[in-house]
Amino acid sequence: MTGHVTFTIDKDDPQNPTPDRFIGKRFEKALNVILNSVIFRSSGQDPTATGTYIEMGSRLLEPVLLALAVLAVRGRIKR
Repeated sequence: MTGHVTFTIDKDDPQNPTPDRFIGKRFEKALNVILNSVIFRSSGQDPTATGTYIEMGSRLLEPVLLALAVLAVRGRIKR
């Protein structure tokens, strides 16, 4: 027994997003949301834009400085 099945979709094909969706302001907002939810933990206060960037920079720099300190101690112990 063989049969023929026809499947019809009533929706149009998806279109590429318009160029005005990819703007700097939207990118900055998305980056801020991602970094605050994944990497950084917000303190609950609302700092200024400059304060936000300083906080992000310090949170990125702290692990680097800690790693350098560990390497320095390790170098001193190995002597």
